Amino acid sequence: MKHLFAFFLCFFAFSIGKNVFAKQLNDTIYLADPTIFLDKDIYYLYGTSGDVGFLVYASSDLKNWTKPIGKNKGFALKKGDAFGSKGFWAPQVFKRGKTYFMAYTADEQIAIAHSNSPAGPFVQEELKSISGTGKQIDPFVFTDTDGKNYLYHVKLDHGNRIFVAELKNDFSDVIPETTKACLSGTAPWENTAKTDWPVTEGPTVIKKENLYYLFYSANDFRNPDYAVGYATSSSATGPWIKYQGNPIISKKVLKINGTGHGDFFIDKNGALQYVFHTHHSNYKVSPRATAIIKAAFIKDKNEHFRMQIDPESFRFLMQSAAKTF
Repeated sequence: MKHLFAFFLCFFAFSIGKNVFAKQLNDTIYLADPTIFLDKDIYYLYGTSGDVGFLVYASSDLKNWTKPIGKNKGFALKKGDAFGSKGFWAPQVFKRGKTYFMAYTADEQIAIAHSNSPAGPFVQEELKSISGTGKQIDPFVFTDTDGKNYLYHVKLDHGNRIFVAELKNDFSDVIPETTKACLSGTAPWENTAKTDWPVTEGPTVIKKENLYYLFYSANDFRNPDYAVGYATSSSATGPWIKYQGNPIISKKVLKINGTGHGDFFIDKNGALQYVFHTHHSNYKVSPRATAIIKAAFIKDKNEHFRMQIDPESFRFLMQSAAKTF
């Protein structure tokens, strides 16, 4: 009888554990190439989620995330309201004045839409992509301290290579003649498969004092070695010097495959955090899971700032029954 009771107790515990694990899988948010935008004490989460547009989730504490709250059936930007018919990838949201902008990829081109709310709808009066040659993806808009705007992006040209171009003041287009190459996959950690098409992508730029930090991901996103590194420059347009301690986020650091392509943001406490994606598991690539990790600039022995990641703070983002906004 004791053995039977013990058996049922173990079975019950196993069932509970299995259900909890299943619930965690169901509650995990699966957005690749994610970005978080803080506005009026609410965090908005966007990312690559399909061929229809961009879903947006919300949270007041970075822990409890709503179901999609976009003003067009959960979407902040939906096909038909702005440029693109498929392949809606890698959004970035920013605000200038009272207007919210979304830079994104669709049809392997870059476009910028606008809205009066971070929940959308993001629209264009004229459905068009920005100027440029060939396929262009992964936009990141950076405004320098002098007010000049730059578009960091990736061109698919002998590999995925990162470029920068000046943007017009109204974000309607780039100034084509200012386009300049930034970096490509030349270091061993950036091309572990040793392919003929090295990948550097997902740029994000931060200015710290008088130095520019260009963060990027390298390797094909399906590669377990997909990882994050950075380069620095005294100018927004380079030349760039890669950090010798790269990569700073990787499977070696976090024990999970495919860590990369995200965006930095400053939380309500003034702390720096990085939101990014990982593989679904160490056995499956997609759908890619959304995660977050704390980061900080610290000074090295030479009094130079370097980026430090806190592996202990790594966690996946979960959808909950939290209130809507």
